[in-house]
Amino acid sequence: MTRRQQLVGMTGGLMMGALPSRLVAQSDVPLRDLAAAKGILFGTAINAGRSSPIHDPAYGAIVARECAVVVPENEMKVYVLGNDPNALNFGPADAIAAYARDHKMKLRGHTLLWNYGKYISPALAERVRATGAEKWLRAYIASVAGHFGDQIYSWDVVNETIDPKTGEIRDTVFTQALGFDALKIAYEAAREHAPHAQRVYNDYMSWEIGNEKHRAGVLRLLERFRREKVPVDALGIQSHLGNDGSHSRAQRAEWKQFLDAVVAMGYRLLITEFDINDRELPADPVRRDAQVAAVARDYLDRMFAYPQLDQFLCWGLWDKHSWLQGFAPRTDGAPQRPLPYDDDLHPKPLRAAIADALRAAPVRKGIA
Repeated sequence: MTRRQQLVGMTGGLMMGALPSRLVAQSDVPLRDLAAAKGILFGTAINAGRSSPIHDPAYGAIVARECAVVVPENEMKVYVLGNDPNALNFGPADAIAAYARDHKMKLRGHTLLWNYGKYISPALAERVRATGAEKWLRAYIASVAGHFGDQIYSWDVVNETIDPKTGEIRDTVFTQALGFDALKIAYEAAREHAPHAQRVYNDYMSWEIGNEKHRAGVLRLLERFRREKVPVDALGIQSHLGNDGSHSRAQRAEWKQFLDAVVAMGYRLLITEFDINDRELPADPVRRDAQVAAVARDYLDRMFAYPQLDQFLCWGLWDKHSWLQGFAPRTDGAPQRPLPYDDDLHPKPLRAAIADALRAAPVRKGIA
């Protein structure tokens, strides 16, 4: 019997404790419990499609056992919800919200304003111009944040607004009309319509070579938020790592300087979208997995050293359905192995590295 058959056969196996004892031993203590002991919320992104834990019992058993929080991968983004604030399609996002409620998990929101022209359709841009950027933005955030209400405890209010090539705020239909005030309006609207929720700025700057302008731009943005009293609580660090050997000792030192500057301004920290792109690593899965695990342990040890970091979400748990399979395929045709569980839902060295990093992390007072 395969692991998948064992998991599918557990009719009540979507809650903690439902896994057979042999598999529990194999996966050790649930990651959610290891994290909670240190004041950290552990979770993952999920979707509402066929590969979702909502529809796949085997994967669902793992997500329910390992995670205390879920976040929709795409279902709360404007290109899924729609362009008309008065007629949004909440169906897929509602399915994820129901899954979180049914499994007593927390729910993060992602994202209210993805200020990145690549993901703003011509139809949306046309509607924003016709409606007026501020009017559209306030109405959209009121509709989305109001729909989910108190269930969402933390929102990625603005996502990826810094251009990594220049370090400046991206030029979009929103900033063309409103400039920096587009971001300020988004956070003020989020505070108005979800006053209970943590308000996060989320971006993908990292410790790797080539991120210097991106990090500097994010710091300038965070400084301006503080200077202009924009209600931002935390920095979401996506942590899509690329293990190409570029994170040298100097880069690690610069990354620490960046994090030190962020927390010195009073921001909390989150790891929001963790995975490791193994595109440049050897084809042999044993060697590859070992290198991925080593990078993860190094990175997480450094991140968990900050008591301000109290949330850690992977961008999926299952290699088979990682976004990297399509976004950054390996040139040798082998599937990527960027997440804690392999294609057959076996725990990998990456899961062990995450568990060990959580065990070693200092205790903190978390958001939970």
